[in-house]
Amino acid sequence: MKIVRQVGSLAFVLGLFVVIFAGVPWHVVVADDPVVPWWLRIAVFCLLGGILVVLLTVAIEQSQSRPSAKAPPADVPDGSVLLLNSAEVPGRATHQILGLVQGHTVFAIWLGKDLSALIRLILGGELTEYTEMMGRARTTATNRMIAQAGQMGADAIINVRYMTTSVIGSAAELLAYGTAVKLEK
Repeated sequence: MKIVRQVGSLAFVLGLFVVIFAGVPWHVVVADDPVVPWWLRIAVFCLLGGILVVLLTVAIEQSQSRPSAKAPPADVPDGSVLLLNSAEVPGRATHQILGLVQGHTVFAIWLGKDLSALIRLILGGELTEYTEMMGRARTTATNRMIAQAGQMGADAIINVRYMTTSVIGSAAELLAYGTAVKLEK
Protein backbone atom coordinates (compact mmCIF):
# COMPACT_ATOMS: atom_id res chain seq x y z
CA MET A 1 0.00 0.00 0.00
CA LYS A 2 2.90 2.34 0.77
CA ILE A 3 4.31 1.90 -2.74
CA VAL A 4 0.92 2.69 -4.31
CA ARG A 5 0.70 5.85 -2.16
CA GLN A 6 4.22 6.88 -3.22
CA VAL A 7 3.34 6.37 -6.90
CA GLY A 8 0.21 8.51 -6.36
CA SER A 9 2.31 11.20 -4.68
CA LEU A 10 4.82 11.15 -7.52
CA ALA A 11 2.04 11.40 -10.14
CA PHE A 12 0.53 14.33 -8.23
CA VAL A 13 3.84 16.20 -7.97
CA LEU A 14 4.79 15.60 -11.62
CA GLY A 15 1.32 16.62 -12.80
CA LEU A 16 1.39 19.73 -10.63
CA PHE A 17 4.78 20.86 -11.93
CA VAL A 18 3.85 20.25 -15.58
CA VAL A 19 0.57 22.14 -15.17
CA ILE A 20 2.22 25.08 -13.39
CA PHE A 21 5.52 25.37 -15.25
CA ALA A 22 4.44 24.24 -18.74
CA GLY A 23 0.63 24.46 -18.86
CA VAL A 24 0.26 27.99 -17.54
CA PRO A 25 2.96 29.45 -19.86
CA TRP A 26 1.44 27.51 -22.80
CA HIS A 27 -2.00 28.98 -22.01
CA VAL A 28 -0.56 32.50 -21.84
CA VAL A 29 1.19 32.12 -25.20
CA VAL A 30 -1.65 30.28 -26.99
CA ALA A 31 -4.65 31.73 -25.16
CA ASP A 32 -6.81 32.01 -28.30
CA ASP A 33 -6.50 28.27 -29.20
CA PRO A 34 -9.19 26.33 -27.25
CA VAL A 35 -7.66 22.89 -27.91
CA VAL A 36 -5.83 21.58 -24.87
CA PRO A 37 -2.76 19.53 -25.90
CA TRP A 38 -2.48 15.85 -24.91
CA TRP A 39 0.49 16.43 -22.57
CA LEU A 40 -1.46 18.99 -20.55
CA ARG A 41 -4.46 16.66 -20.30
CA ILE A 42 -2.21 13.86 -19.03
CA ALA A 43 -0.63 16.25 -16.49
CA VAL A 44 -4.07 17.26 -15.17
CA PHE A 45 -5.15 13.61 -14.92
CA CYS A 46 -1.90 12.76 -13.09
CA LEU A 47 -2.47 15.64 -10.68
CA LEU A 48 -6.08 14.68 -9.90
CA GLY A 49 -5.47 10.92 -10.06
CA GLY A 50 -2.47 11.24 -7.75
CA ILE A 51 -4.56 13.02 -5.13
CA LEU A 52 -7.27 10.36 -5.44
CA VAL A 53 -4.79 7.48 -5.09
CA VAL A 54 -3.17 9.03 -2.01
CA LEU A 55 -6.55 9.70 -0.37
CA LEU A 56 -7.78 6.17 -1.08
CA THR A 57 -4.62 4.47 0.22
CA VAL A 58 -4.62 6.53 3.42
CA ALA A 59 -8.32 5.76 3.96
CA ILE A 60 -7.72 2.03 3.41
CA GLU A 61 -4.73 2.01 5.78
CA GLN A 62 -6.70 3.84 8.46
CA SER A 63 -9.64 1.46 8.18
CA GLN A 64 -7.30 -1.55 8.43
CA SER A 65 -5.38 -0.15 11.41
CA ARG A 66 -8.45 0.58 13.56
CA PRO A 67 -8.33 -1.65 16.62
CA SER A 68 -11.23 -4.00 17.16
CA ALA A 69 -13.54 -3.33 20.09
CA LYS A 70 -12.73 -6.75 21.59
CA ALA A 71 -8.93 -6.57 21.81
CA PRO A 72 -7.18 -3.69 23.60
CA PRO A 73 -4.41 -1.92 21.67
CA ALA A 74 -0.92 -3.34 22.17
CA ASP A 75 0.51 -0.17 23.69
CA VAL A 76 -2.11 0.34 26.44
CA PRO A 77 -0.41 0.05 29.85
CA ASP A 78 -1.64 -2.41 32.47
CA GLY A 79 -1.34 0.12 35.33
CA SER A 80 1.71 -1.45 36.94
CA VAL A 81 4.02 1.52 36.23
CA LEU A 82 3.54 4.63 38.38
CA LEU A 83 3.88 8.05 36.69
CA LEU A 84 5.08 11.15 38.54
CA ASN A 85 6.38 14.53 37.49
CA SER A 86 8.42 14.84 40.69
CA ALA A 87 12.01 13.71 41.26
CA GLU A 88 11.05 11.02 43.77
CA VAL A 89 8.14 8.84 44.83
CA PRO A 90 6.79 10.01 48.22
CA GLY A 91 7.29 7.35 50.88
CA ARG A 92 9.32 5.05 48.61
CA ALA A 93 13.07 5.02 48.05
CA THR A 94 14.55 4.61 44.58
CA HIS A 95 16.46 1.34 44.36
CA GLN A 96 17.82 1.65 40.83
CA ILE A 97 17.67 4.20 38.00
CA LEU A 98 17.02 2.32 34.76
CA GLY A 99 17.37 5.27 32.39
CA LEU A 100 15.43 7.52 30.06
CA VAL A 101 12.15 6.29 28.60
CA GLN A 102 10.16 8.06 25.95
CA GLY A 103 7.03 7.82 23.87
CA HIS A 104 6.60 9.67 20.63
CA THR A 105 3.80 10.31 18.12
CA VAL A 106 2.78 12.71 15.37
CA PHE A 107 -0.96 13.38 15.03
CA ALA A 108 -3.02 15.34 12.51
CA ILE A 109 -6.69 16.04 11.98
CA TRP A 110 -8.46 15.68 8.68
CA LEU A 111 -9.18 18.70 6.52
CA GLY A 112 -12.86 18.88 7.51
CA LYS A 113 -12.00 19.35 11.18
CA ASP A 114 -9.19 21.74 10.24
CA LEU A 115 -11.71 23.93 8.39
CA SER A 116 -14.08 23.80 11.38
CA ALA A 117 -11.25 24.93 13.63
CA LEU A 118 -10.44 27.78 11.22
CA ILE A 119 -14.02 29.05 11.44
CA ARG A 120 -13.87 28.79 15.25
CA LEU A 121 -10.56 30.68 15.17
CA ILE A 122 -12.30 33.56 13.42
CA LEU A 123 -15.39 33.51 15.68
CA GLY A 124 -13.52 32.76 18.91
CA GLY A 125 -13.78 29.97 21.45
CA GLU A 126 -11.99 26.73 22.23
CA LEU A 127 -10.62 24.85 19.24
CA THR A 128 -12.07 21.53 20.36
CA GLU A 129 -10.79 19.71 17.26
CA TYR A 130 -7.20 20.44 18.27
CA THR A 131 -7.91 19.81 21.95
CA GLU A 132 -9.16 16.31 21.10
CA MET A 133 -6.24 15.68 18.73
CA MET A 134 -3.65 16.67 21.33
CA GLY A 135 -5.41 14.61 24.02
CA ARG A 136 -5.23 11.50 21.81
CA ALA A 137 -1.59 12.26 20.97
CA ARG A 138 -0.71 12.70 24.66
CA THR A 139 -2.39 9.39 25.57
CA THR A 140 -0.61 7.54 22.75
CA ALA A 141 2.81 8.98 23.61
CA THR A 142 2.31 8.28 27.34
CA ASN A 143 1.24 4.69 26.68
CA ARG A 144 4.31 4.12 24.50
CA MET A 145 6.56 5.54 27.21
CA ILE A 146 4.94 3.30 29.85
CA ALA A 147 5.31 0.26 27.56
CA GLN A 148 9.04 0.99 27.17
CA ALA A 149 9.43 1.33 30.95
CA GLY A 150 7.54 -1.91 31.45
CA GLN A 151 9.94 -3.72 29.13
CA MET A 152 12.81 -2.44 31.28
CA GLY A 153 11.13 -3.76 34.45
CA ALA A 154 10.44 -0.32 35.92
CA ASP A 155 8.13 0.26 38.88
CA ALA A 156 7.76 4.00 38.19
CA ILE A 157 8.64 6.81 35.82
CA ILE A 158 9.72 9.99 37.56
CA ASN A 159 10.25 13.51 36.16
CA VAL A 160 7.65 12.92 33.44
CA ARG A 161 7.60 15.74 30.91
CA TYR A 162 5.77 16.47 27.66
CA MET A 163 7.05 18.37 24.68
CA THR A 164 5.11 19.34 21.57
CA THR A 165 6.14 20.76 18.23
CA SER A 166 4.20 21.78 15.14
CA VAL A 167 5.29 19.62 12.22
CA ILE A 168 3.28 20.88 9.24
CA GLY A 169 -0.13 22.49 8.96
CA SER A 170 -2.40 20.90 11.53
CA ALA A 171 0.02 18.08 12.44
CA ALA A 172 1.70 18.12 15.84
CA GLU A 173 4.49 16.02 17.29
CA LEU A 174 4.24 15.04 20.93
CA LEU A 175 7.06 13.55 23.00
CA ALA A 176 6.56 12.15 26.51
CA TYR A 177 9.72 11.37 28.47
CA GLY A 178 10.89 10.58 31.96
CA THR A 179 13.27 8.50 34.07
CA ALA A 180 12.42 4.83 34.63
CA VAL A 181 13.24 3.62 38.15
CA LYS A 182 12.91 0.55 40.34
CA LEU A 183 11.58 1.22 43.84
CA GLU A 184 12.52 -0.34 47.18
CA LYS A 185 9.98 -2.89 48.40
